[in-house]
Amino acid sequence: MKRDLATASTALHGKLITPDDSSYRDYRSTYTTVGSPAVVAVPESPGDVAAALLLAREHGLPLAVRSGGHGLSGGGTNNGGMVIDLRRMNKITVLDRRKRRVRVEAGARWAQVAEALSPHGLAISSGDHGNVGVGGLATGGGVGWLVRSFGLTVDRIRAVEVVLADGSAVRADDSSEPDLLWVMRGAGAGAGIALAFEFEAVELRNVGVAQIIARVDPAGQVLHRLDAALKDAPRELTTALMLSSRGSVTSALITAVVATDDERVIRRSIEPLFGLTDVTLQQAVITPYTNLVPRQHMHANTGQMPSSTTNGLITDITPAASRAIVAVAGGPTPVLIQMRSLGGAVSDVDPAATAFPHRHQRSLIIASAFPPYGHEALGRAWEPMAEHTEGAYVNFVSRPDDAMFDRTYPGITGARVAGLWKRYDPEGILRPGN
Repeated sequence: MKRDLATASTALHGKLITPDDSSYRDYRSTYTTVGSPAVVAVPESPGDVAAALLLAREHGLPLAVRSGGHGLSGGGTNNGGMVIDLRRMNKITVLDRRKRRVRVEAGARWAQVAEALSPHGLAISSGDHGNVGVGGLATGGGVGWLVRSFGLTVDRIRAVEVVLADGSAVRADDSSEPDLLWVMRGAGAGAGIALAFEFEAVELRNVGVAQIIARVDPAGQVLHRLDAALKDAPRELTTALMLSSRGSVTSALITAVVATDDERVIRRSIEPLFGLTDVTLQQAVITPYTNLVPRQHMHANTGQMPSSTTNGLITDITPAASRAIVAVAGGPTPVLIQMRSLGGAVSDVDPAATAFPHRHQRSLIIASAFPPYGHEALGRAWEPMAEHTEGAYVNFVSRPDDAMFDRTYPGITGARVAGLWKRYDPEGILRPGN
């Protein structure tokens, strides 16, 4: 079987990796999950992707698609199936500097994108880690350091080049295949394999970055006050908070990014944060955007960070929600809590414009547990938070089941996503969880 797979298609000669190959270890896993696929296809063109899809069909192989391998669900690998690994399709091209139009292939990583665009004075609103692959993030949403200033990654997509489940290559934009463009911006994993995106980038070189450490009381007043500060903050400001508990002491590490090098705007944005309760450390610098998603982030993904992750979206961090967040972080199950700010430019977009409908919520709360604690333990720990959340974000989900689908794509959005998945992939071979 292994030999048959390796020699099955002349179109994929030299582009199939099986367990007998010395490079298999470098291709088998994601950041969170060790996989044992029967074969990994490493295409270099749309034709190669179509050939890999045909090969998977002919051999009845379960299919996984991987752009970077950082995805928390582990859906970029499997056991006994085929993985289509897009890492060789990683070209980044400035198509029109005046219009800030940029083409990025799905196998690139965000560190490479930031590095390639920096000499042009451009950036793309993306995630917060340079190792993350473009394809996975850009088809799910894209919450990162520039989100309040320039929106989600999907909000900057103007066209997508896709190979559908039947092997056909399609370009989706506002005038051609608008339904496919809609679903690829937020729910793309079940519709097709994104090969490249055309983005409208933003003018950006340097940003202000502040680091703040604050003690967190059991009532979580610092979280409530941070939320209140963000309501009135310039939209150039985006924050990410991480809670760390040791015994009875919980601390918040806050990273604040201001998407400008204007010192007056930076000062006006971050000064309210320095006034949070019990601040023990604070510092601020102006730095190139590339330092937030640096090439040093790029590492091999070998299953080195097994974890279980869930999340929920919140409109207001009320006192009750603040207490619940602190309770989860300091509970008997060790849980890492992150809080990412939304709002600003995210809220400018019509909820029906993309398959990411969560436009009024202003915070994303993420909870992760690590071995020996698994998904069930995380679920129990998360219970105090569940009643305070509405909706979820697909890129921070370990178990994309039906209940999570309903939270991620509620109501008419979910009905439209399901209908388009069925239209573009009738057999469901690309569907998450299959």
